[in-house]
Amino acid sequence: MATMIIDGKKVNFSDQKNILSLIRDCNIDLPTFCYHSELSIYGACRMCSVETSDGRIIASCSEVPKEGMEIYTNSPRIRKYRKMILELLLANHDRDCTACERTGKCQLQKLARRYGINQIRFNQLIEEQEIDSSSPSILRNPNKCIKCGDCVMVCEEIQGVGALGFSHRGTEVQIKPAFNKKLSETNCVNCGQCRIVCPTAAITIKNETQKVWDAIYDKNTRVIAQIAPAVRVALGEEFGMKPGEVTIGKIASILRKIGVDEVYDTALTADLTVIEESNEFLDRFSKNQNLPLFTSCCPAWVKFVENKYPELIKNVSTCKSPQQMFGTVAREFFNKKDKEDGKKTFILSIMPCTAKKAEAARPEFNHDGVREVDLVLTTQELAIMIKEVGVNFHTIGEESLDMPFGIASGAGIIFGTTGGVTEAVLRKLLKDKFNKEDSEIIFNNVRGLEAVKEASIEIDGKTIRIAVVHGLKDADSLIRQIKDGERYYDMIEVMACKGGCIAGGGQPVPRIITKETRALRASGLYNIDKINQIKNSDDNYIVKSIYEKILKGNNHILHVK
Repeated sequence: MATMIIDGKKVNFSDQKNILSLIRDCNIDLPTFCYHSELSIYGACRMCSVETSDGRIIASCSEVPKEGMEIYTNSPRIRKYRKMILELLLANHDRDCTACERTGKCQLQKLARRYGINQIRFNQLIEEQEIDSSSPSILRNPNKCIKCGDCVMVCEEIQGVGALGFSHRGTEVQIKPAFNKKLSETNCVNCGQCRIVCPTAAITIKNETQKVWDAIYDKNTRVIAQIAPAVRVALGEEFGMKPGEVTIGKIASILRKIGVDEVYDTALTADLTVIEESNEFLDRFSKNQNLPLFTSCCPAWVKFVENKYPELIKNVSTCKSPQQMFGTVAREFFNKKDKEDGKKTFILSIMPCTAKKAEAARPEFNHDGVREVDLVLTTQELAIMIKEVGVNFHTIGEESLDMPFGIASGAGIIFGTTGGVTEAVLRKLLKDKFNKEDSEIIFNNVRGLEAVKEASIEIDGKTIRIAVVHGLKDADSLIRQIKDGERYYDMIEVMACKGGCIAGGGQPVPRIITKETRALRASGLYNIDKINQIKNSDDNYIVKSIYEKILKGNNHILHVK
């Protein structure tokens, strides 16, 4: 234990990695733009600067605490320094806040108010740049970029994609794709993690709420919605609730109030995915063919494989994702009804993931001009619609989901967190083969937020080796180790986002998403699973009915050709 002096008070410290962490431990809210605990320290914004007793100004994020060091977090020089930084940022920033999606949540706006910046003394020096709307998932507005570099670092350090980078120097510096390409022309996987860390509205979700309103107002259109598991444990955060609080009943009630005709659960088709993927795995495992089997639920991961490891596409499961399976089954179910009623069915997905927008638009999911899923809204876009209609989220009553696609097993629900897909498959594979205690030990091996988790089980004298990984850079590292012969697995679950779908690019964004936030959201899903009477996907009687009455032996339509 050592001691520093912060604003005249002695403070003990031990293992804090930087002065900024120590200051925050003292309940001092030191502002930052570019600091995220899970990213490398970049020190670009200088908002966290402090003054030392010998008159130096240092960035607290990049300095380690030292015995006897004395600093001031709010001296006259520091206050003037921070206000100058804010003025300079605002001078070259698109300040049309009234029409900005991040108004009220923008970190730049919040700090400008906090430090009383009411006027800008400097003229804008940078010419207005073109907005990049080429991506099916996100919108990039360089005129609102403050060059903090957060998007560059998360894309490189967490995802290993590197679709964005720094260009030029000094006052001419810009953040954009290499060679001035559009985002759609890069190796971007649409994960939206850049949007999660962006403190302004330089990177936002591509808002498609108006298309939903158009479908709702069309009297000849039946609008049905599917809700992904991770949405129900995060939407409430937009309305002041804690991460992990389950709001599925409120979502169902609100969607009907908005005008959606029927509300269903994507977790049901997650149950279908479990059955189809388990059968596919057992077939490959028995033939020792195209192993390891990689999961196919995450479209950002699928795109990553296509971009970087095309030779491994044969190893990716042919199963459609739960979103697309729902679209397939719903189309089959409503085709006859549409003809009878003289209507068309508009299939809406409510997803935690920006990449799901890109997935729904893929050509293999478009048949004769009809998409399996018409439109994908993220959790954040749903919140926008709820606020627009003026629904009181806290007081509105809860309602149940509609039948026949409103019942899911606990296994389908936990799909929304890292390890959930694997556990759901294991529940099917291990059914009646292990006692409850032994099975739970195996399940615990694939739960949690460690970057890579492993499980090994023996069934009928054969050992099955499984890995779970989240974050594309960690997935990339694991693939390299497999290629080098350092590791071997039979099945690998990959999710692009850290924590899985619960931390998808379309989820509500606190100032900084922490492991605690992810853990709370994951706990919300596991808590639903605990009280769910149906634990295993193949025990879901609705799934059995789908196979018998809708698919009628045509299970192949649940797979990508």
